[in-house]
Amino acid sequence: MALTSDSEFEYPLCPVCSSDDRSTEFTFEKPYTVVVCGQCRMYYLYPRLTELAMLRFYEQDSYFQGGQSGYSDTGYSDQENALRSTFRRLMKRLAERKYTGGDLLEIGCGYGYLLEEARPYFDRRVGTEFSGEGVRLSEPKADAVFAGGIEAVPQEMKFDCIIATQVIEHVYRPLDFILQIRAHAKPGATVVLSTPDMGGMLRKVMGSRWPSFKRPEHVNYFDFRTLSGVMRDAGLVGLTNIPHPHAFPLALIASKFGARVPGVLGKTNIWVPATTVAIAGSVKDEGQS
Repeated sequence: MALTSDSEFEYPLCPVCSSDDRSTEFTFEKPYTVVVCGQCRMYYLYPRLTELAMLRFYEQDSYFQGGQSGYSDTGYSDQENALRSTFRRLMKRLAERKYTGGDLLEIGCGYGYLLEEARPYFDRRVGTEFSGEGVRLSEPKADAVFAGGIEAVPQEMKFDCIIATQVIEHVYRPLDFILQIRAHAKPGATVVLSTPDMGGMLRKVMGSRWPSFKRPEHVNYFDFRTLSGVMRDAGLVGLTNIPHPHAFPLALIASKFGARVPGVLGKTNIWVPATTVAIAGSVKDEGQS
């Protein structure tokens, strides 16, 4: 992403507790570091691009098109099989816990793979997406797709389940984001949030080489404690960890270690545990104490 000036960077307070007490944990290419809050132990990018600069980034169709290898972290087309497998397994886990049924909203639906895999589990499936290309490709897979973020959803629309996978790490004001989600939830609705797991074994093993230290777009790095904390602060109850292993093409995994896997073999799905933390919470209905 081309930057026009230093004014496109900002130096934020902790995105969870607004403290200015921080210490540097990881240093990357200038100007980026990852710091940890001295008060709530939240990890976040410092400095970061302004939200306006990042929105221009997400609205570009090229965001989802991948790199020259065809296996960048955002190369959705090449990862379709792996992503569908991941979302199919997530849907089964949600159904086992009776979190499915009724109307579904997905925030940040990409190319619509989750929305299509959710077809057997929900009566109506609605998504949002910043990328115009994403909106175009996901519309045939859903009942409706709105261009933008959750603010693009008509105020009167309410849902039984709202899912945001790999989204909250991009969000500049996480608590406000979850409160916006709650505004579109029916009483008793389920909210499912997933994000790369800062506390997971993969991150601990890979250290600063962890792929989810993505600059500039990942501005927050949650683990179960910090994600469940902000969900609780937003008024969600009954918080439950959802096992959420993630499938990746072998070629993508190999590329992280500087290797190449040719042809069909590169498209083989490899299930990687301990990459993602996923939490389901409920919106308290009027009958709950």
